[in-house]
Amino acid sequence: MIGILATVMVQSSSTTTSIIVTLVGANVVEVKAAIYMVMGANIGTSVTNTIVAMGQMGDGNQLERAFAGATVHDMFNFLAVGILLPVEAATGFLYRITEAMTKNAEEGDKGEKWAGPLKKIVSPLVARIIVANKKVIQYVAAGEDGDGNTIDSCDSFYPVQCNGTVNKENCGRVGLIGCDKETGRCPFFFSNNATQNEDQVSGGVVLFLSLVILTICLVGLVTVLQKLLLGMSTRVIYKATNLPGIVSIIIGCLVTLLVQSSSITTSTLTPLVGMGVIQLEAMLPMTLGANIGTTFTGLLAALVSGKVAALQVALAHLFFNITGILIFYPIPFMRNIPLSAARNLGKATRVFRLFPIVYILVCFIFIPLLFLGLSSLYTQDSKGYTVLGIFITIIMVSIVVYSLFWYKKKNGASKLYDCLIRRQNRTQTYKDLPDDIEYLKAEVERLKGHTGLEDEEDKEGDVEVVSS
Repeated sequence: MIGILATVMVQSSSTTTSIIVTLVGANVVEVKAAIYMVMGANIGTSVTNTIVAMGQMGDGNQLERAFAGATVHDMFNFLAVGILLPVEAATGFLYRITEAMTKNAEEGDKGEKWAGPLKKIVSPLVARIIVANKKVIQYVAAGEDGDGNTIDSCDSFYPVQCNGTVNKENCGRVGLIGCDKETGRCPFFFSNNATQNEDQVSGGVVLFLSLVILTICLVGLVTVLQKLLLGMSTRVIYKATNLPGIVSIIIGCLVTLLVQSSSITTSTLTPLVGMGVIQLEAMLPMTLGANIGTTFTGLLAALVSGKVAALQVALAHLFFNITGILIFYPIPFMRNIPLSAARNLGKATRVFRLFPIVYILVCFIFIPLLFLGLSSLYTQDSKGYTVLGIFITIIMVSIVVYSLFWYKKKNGASKLYDCLIRRQNRTQTYKDLPDDIEYLKAEVERLKGHTGLEDEEDKEGDVEVVSS
């Protein structure tokens, strides 16, 4: 659940995985716990392309296809975690394989970090705006900094202290916002003597601006693709993407390796599925390749850290995705499971246009927070909290079992569908009511002119004239 929430917040499983690998390399997180975290990161990464699909809410047909194309990634990740999580918990499958692979590995010095071409372009601009101090989370989790000083919380990093000119060399203690280690220049949102509250406000402002820019870019991406991919270009791309599955997986892997983000790869493909340029069957292997490609970022981070445990976690992430692909893709019957589930989710947008929003809030925010809060009750070392956790767990299991029974045995599927259809018809009726009234008025006026009938006011006027 931590992996899901962290990836939803940063919108990148590559970033989350790199952080997890770094924490393992710093002996802050155990390998077994980190393996479960990267499973959650795999699920959380698909929220970005689900948000992209919402950019086509103006067209029902495109929204259905786009949402199916986005959630096919979700369905594969959910199914893979649903199978491999209990297997890992029972047998330690991934842990034992990766432990055997790294058994004779030796720890070495930290290597030079490799940056992809996209990061090379974007990083200089971002570094002028804000630079995150990645050491904070590592030192707080470890309880001490690199010099052995005790670190209890983020308060230990404040206030920020700089002697003389504000740059990396003169600023010995920095908080959540640091300075660029390559140029030594401090970003716009960095300030001397800053407090933790000020850095948090700056981070919130940057997060808000980034979400606004992301929304604008997504809308622009969909608009540009709709204008460009018409006629011959659509047919060319349709044929070009109709490739064998293994080739599509390799292409998705290579593209993700170049941009170092599976979210970018899948988010670019989602609008194309919505416009019918790429089939859903072609979307699935490309997303599977993106899942493999994003693991290389963690492998690079592990190699940089020089720690065997970090390399073990990165390899576990890789083999988790490979195992999931071997389970669900080669056999057509198994392949149809995530495809059918994604199509059904796409059809749900037909009867409830706001379904994507509900889906994101429930699957990526509410359920992870619920399970995270529930698990915390069992770790409080208190009988009261433990009993409360058991009681809540029983209630949750009962609700899930009854919901499944009602949905399958009590004709709940058709009842729910009919309810949503009635709601959609009622909403459409309210929406069309002003136009219908105007149409009826126009028809009445037309009939009056055709039949020669007089208005009520004209009749009353004639009566008054006769009476006088």
